[in-house]
Amino acid sequence: MKPFLVATLAAVGLATCACSGGGSPAAQQTHTVIVTAPASSPAASTTTQPAVATSSAASSGGAAAPPGCLTRYLNGSIGLAQGSAGAVEVEIVFKNLDNVPCTLYGFPGVAQAAGTPVTDIGQPSTENLSTARELVTLQPGGYANATLQISDAGNYSASVCNPVSADWLAVIPPNQTVPLYISYSTKACKGTPKLLSVTAVRPGNGG
Repeated sequence: MKPFLVATLAAVGLATCACSGGGSPAAQQTHTVIVTAPASSPAASTTTQPAVATSSAASSGGAAAPPGCLTRYLNGSIGLAQGSAGAVEVEIVFKNLDNVPCTLYGFPGVAQAAGTPVTDIGQPSTENLSTARELVTLQPGGYANATLQISDAGNYSASVCNPVSADWLAVIPPNQTVPLYISYSTKACKGTPKLLSVTAVRPGNGG
């Protein structure tokens, strides 16, 4: 009986050592953290709305912005025009013809054009980066505008400019691909000079 009792006590003591010894409780516990990545980042968004504006609306808990204005629901016209040294500045005015609000954000694309069918002439507009992008909401019948600067084709030699007459401005609204054709007569360069510079859209008709 005594050898058996000694063996039993030794086994109990060994088990007690195994449980109380070793690392700390923190080292003996395993914590599993599950991180779920978003399906896509704002920068990868392919919607017509600007990622920044969409993110702001979502983070503030407000309603989502109206959709982008489609070319077919916009009217384009020329507003205020004024001359400057070696150039002229004209307001390109967009009007929402739809019965629901829409938005414009960023820079329109502009080209001088002529002919039948209407064909672009020379170099397209560059962005006037002195103006900041802003999300402009056009209510039904509402307006937005951008300022187009057209440099004088006479600033360049005929061999460089290759001047021709233009009868239209082909204006692509921001985030669209189909142009509006606005009647406006100017001198254009078929050569390399870049005559056109345009600001980002702003609220109002520019008057």
